Amino acid sequence: MVNLLLAPEKDLARSHVVKTIYDPACGTGGMLSVAEDYIRCLNSEAQPKLFGQDWNDEAWAVCKADMLIKGEDSDNIVQGDTFTRDGFERTQDGNKWTFDYMLANPPFGVEWKQQQKAIQQEADTLGYAGRFGAGTPRINDGALLFLQHMISKRRTPEQGGSRIGIVFNGSPLFTGDAGSGESEIRRWIIENDWLEAIIALPEQLFYNTGIATYVWIVTNHKETNRKGKVQLIDARNFWVPMEKSLGNKRRRIGDPADEQHPNDPDHIAEITRIYANFTDGETRCASGIRKRCLR
Repeated sequence: MVNLLLAPEKDLARSHVVKTIYDPACGTGGMLSVAEDYIRCLNSEAQPKLFGQDWNDEAWAVCKADMLIKGEDSDNIVQGDTFTRDGFERTQDGNKWTFDYMLANPPFGVEWKQQQKAIQQEADTLGYAGRFGAGTPRINDGALLFLQHMISKRRTPEQGGSRIGIVFNGSPLFTGDAGSGESEIRRWIIENDWLEAIIALPEQLFYNTGIATYVWIVTNHKETNRKGKVQLIDARNFWVPMEKSLGNKRRRIGDPADEQHPNDPDHIAEITRIYANFTDGETRCASGIRKRCLR
């Protein structure tokens, strides 16, 4: 996901470029670290600034300690519920927090009943001036609340805009009839032309579930040739078997850059290349990857 999120950004190679990266469900900070490594590998003089929040005490403590070890500002890792205690609502100067890049792998199918009162009150009183003006999903899956939260923290297009990458299961993509909360949130995103791409990933990639997952790329500064279009990539067959299963995780996406698997097919580079090519109808039949661009 980091490759898809950052690969199109041409200014990352500029000397001493400063970019902010935010994860509202950061866990132990794995995604933040991968994004930082990607930027520093591309440009050793870059200065990425990492920000994250997580409700789990242990995960938050591990992430904060990791930031301390790496010399990052550990105060940028906040403990608490992202929905009811937003740790990045306002800066010390009173300005709204915004970020260049945002990425998250929020928990799948987790209900938000405990936060319902605060979220619904914000939606009703602030509307689009708050985080949840487009609507609220069903109570047993708050995934689309994370995406709305992230959308509310974008830089304006005049400031360079922002890019968002988020991992979902199929629920945010398929559930909800017309007029439902999920449907209204999707309509709001698509009508504003913010949805850039959806990538279908192989099953059995995660420890705690074997279900299908999807990466959504959302941005408010699409390139001219992407305006009015959504790119769909079918990468479900881009996997190699795990040497040993870890819970439900029986597959991984091939990456020869991993020192433990130097003979892997370079699935990550191939998916990134097809994403960057943005060619309608392009296929990779031998590897099982197919892509369509929809107007």
